[in-house]
Order: sequence, then C-alpha cells, then structure tokens
Amino acid sequence: MMSFKPKRIPIRVGHRYVAILNETSAEKLDVRASERIDLFVGKKELTAIVDITDNKELKDNQIGLFAETWDKLGVTSRNTIKVKVAPKPQADQHIKEKLEGERLTAKEMDIIVKDIVNDDLSDIEMTYFVAGCFTRGLSDRETADLTKAIVKHGGKLTFRHKIVMDKHCIGGVPGNRTTMLVVPMITALGYVMPKTSSRAITSPSGTADTMEVVANVKNDVDTLKKIAKKAGGFITWGGGVDLAAADDKLIRVRYPLKLDPQGMLLASIMAKKYSVSSNNVIIDIPMGDQGKVKTKKEANVLKKRFLRIAKLLGMKMKVVITSADQPVGYGIGPLFEVEDIMKILKNEPGAPEDLKKKSIMLVTELLYLTGKYKFKYQAKKEARAVLETGKAWKQFQKIVKAQGKKRLPKRGEHTFVVKAKKAGTIKSIHNKLIANIARTAGAPQDKGAGIIIHKKIGDIIKKGEPLYTVYTENKTRITYVKKLQYRKAYTIK
Repeated sequence: MMSFKPKRIPIRVGHRYVAILNETSAEKLDVRASERIDLFVGKKELTAIVDITDNKELKDNQIGLFAETWDKLGVTSRNTIKVKVAPKPQADQHIKEKLEGERLTAKEMDIIVKDIVNDDLSDIEMTYFVAGCFTRGLSDRETADLTKAIVKHGGKLTFRHKIVMDKHCIGGVPGNRTTMLVVPMITALGYVMPKTSSRAITSPSGTADTMEVVANVKNDVDTLKKIAKKAGGFITWGGGVDLAAADDKLIRVRYPLKLDPQGMLLASIMAKKYSVSSNNVIIDIPMGDQGKVKTKKEANVLKKRFLRIAKLLGMKMKVVITSADQPVGYGIGPLFEVEDIMKILKNEPGAPEDLKKKSIMLVTELLYLTGKYKFKYQAKKEARAVLETGKAWKQFQKIVKAQGKKRLPKRGEHTFVVKAKKAGTIKSIHNKLIANIARTAGAPQDKGAGIIIHKKIGDIIKKGEPLYTVYTENKTRITYVKKLQYRKAYTIK
C-alpha cells in the first residue's frame, strides 16, 4: 500500500470513478491503465479505474482525482490517500466464459450486472461482454436471467392491481405513435398502464419526445407512483427513471458499433416491462422492406423468442406482426404526431384512419389477453367505444395534467412543399429517407419541425399535387433538406 496527496482534476467523466497516476507511481504500484485501485481516506473506501499520464505536473507523491471521485471521497488537498491494487472483479471471469461460448448461470449473470451498476467494470470489459453476447448469442434462459438481473439491480415499480398492462414496438416506422392512444384508452377502461418510453436515436421522434410536447416526461419513481394513482398510468421518459440502470450503461457501449445482440435487445425491452411490474404485454413487430425486420421468417423467430422469454418471466404476452411499408399517420416529428393523436382522440374529421385502426387493434388484443372476454369482437367493440365516446380524450387530458401540462409550440414557420413530377399511383414510400428529411428539418430537437404527409400508398395523384410538406424553425434547414434526395421518398407509377 502506498500513500499519495490528492490533486483535484476539475473534469467530470460522467459515468465512473477514475484516478490518475504518473508513470513512476504506476510502476511502483505495479498497476496498468484500466486496472483498479482501492482508495482509502479515513473510514471511506472507493474503487477507481486507473488512468496513467506522462504529464510531469502530476508528481510522484500525487494522485489525480476526477470530480466524481473527489466528491465521493469527500477529500481536501490536506488529506492523505492510501492506495492499493484492487482485485479483478469476479465478473471478468464470467465475461471470458461468455466469449468462449459458455452459457452463463443466473448467478453469473447477476454478478456481471451488479458490477456494471456499481461501476466496477470499465467500458472495455462491458464491451467484451456485449461482444460475447453478439458472437456467441444468449439463450432464452440467459436472456430471462439478464432481464431479472437488470431489474434487481435497478429498481421496480409495483402496483396493487392484478393486471398491469404494457406495450412495446421494436420501431422503424415513422409516425407510429400508438402508445399515446393506447395508454389513455386502456386507463380509461380502468386498467393500469405505466409506460416508460424512449427518446429518438435515429428517428424524427421517440414517444418521449412526442409526449414532451404536451406534458413533462422527466419524473422520478415517487412522482410516477403518484401520477399512476391519480390517472391510472403515465407516458414518461425511461431515461429519467433509475429502473434499468445496467441496460442504459450497456446501450452506451453498444451504440458506437450499433451492436444489437438479439438476446440483449430482448432483455433490454423485457427489463423495461418487468421493472414496472407489467404482466399483460403486447409487442408490435413492424415487418417489411422498409422496416427493421424484413421478412416473415425473421419476424416469426423474434415473435417466438419474445413469447418464450415472457413465459420464463411470468408474463402474459401477445405479439403482433404489422406492416412497415409506410409511415403511420400524417405527421412526422413531435408536434405533428401530437396533432394526429389529438385529432383521433377528439374524433375530428381528417384524423389519420391508419393510426386509429392500429391503436384499436392493439387495445383489442390487450383487452382480450386479460381473459375477461369470450370473443375478441367484444373487446374490439369496447376499444372502439372508449375512443369514439370521448372517454379516452378526457383520460388523456387527465394524464397530461398529472404529469404537468405544457403549452403547445407553433409549427415551424418555414415550409417546403414537395410536389409530384408526374401523375399516377403511389407505389411506395421510403421510410428511412422520410425520417432523414424530418431529422434534417430539425426534429426532434425542434418540436415544431418535421413533415406532414399528404399521400399514402395506393393513392392516386395528379402532376403538381403535394406529396408532403416539410416544416422547419430555421430557414437554413430548408437548404439542407433540398440537398437530400427528397424526390426519391415516393415512387409513383
């Protein structure tokens, strides 16, 4: 064990405790970069990741502490810190076993997740774990065990109700904002539906981005419990709730190479459901050339895995395979998606029928899943009625008020109308290009930016008629949109 004087490094690294030694001190301690050291100040103890510098400003008797480490130890420049090399985390051995193709037990998976949550693993070690899961795969049992471990070391919302509903869509379809209809419809019928949603990564808007147009989506666990008690459910940003901390850390290391090991992706989804005690869940898998899942075979493999893992977790689940051929609704971007939602809830003319129909289907399946309906048409009748009588609209307002209502922003004042170059029938719409155009316009950061679609597949169009309109809050963004292949978003024949 060696003693050092602390030197504060006024930088926050954001996600773990880091200490810096100069090359001489590291050699004396026999420690290398990314290994761990135990730091002792009085009765306080902390394990930190080592970084090594050749900067001569850090003397042999000094140890540099980044802001998080300094604050956690509560040291001052007058303190002396005792340092010794820390043993390697037990998780390292199990990560190596996964890389070698072995199946991990529930206990081994728990050890890895615990070390991830406690920041005892470096990014390199977590990346190796992701790589092992990617190259060697995760069995259904491993996936279920990973799900349980993520929730165990994160947190869980519990409800006294026997039936707690939830839904998830694997994404890839612009405008597919069914959650904001399903939650008020289900809760208006007296069921509990606590929905944690994501923000956009590569899409023009995530559910949390769209909901944020009308209500606050940053809530802690205690606040969510109060909201659920008042309104029966909520639509909140999952990143603002510490319910699946390990998953958030794994997503961060997966992101640079866009690695999505199927088992890890499934565990990520299921952990979000399991963490809010959901036991009646519907999964939407959009399938088609324009979606993430291209073929029926691929969709069915994913469907079967979802169902097997749900059974291992004690969940009742329905998986539906839907179309990914074109955007759902007319609006693409936070504000425009909210406008679609409100038109449907208010039963206004011109509301997007495809979004309404899909939401009714999802609610029907959720209701039928409860076992309270002898025939599915009875569940569908109730789903349609709660929407068309205005009960779902009142419930939506109740949820918005409970979460903290916001004033609607204005549409972007700068527009660009894309018109048909010839007459014919709409044969296809390029989802990824539509999404890219909406993001280039400023969505989701600019809430009033995005696209309104005027024509869908199968529609007949005349030359010069509008296909879609782009809205931006910044005029310069129109120039950027025009640099894209915006005319290829539609195929007319």
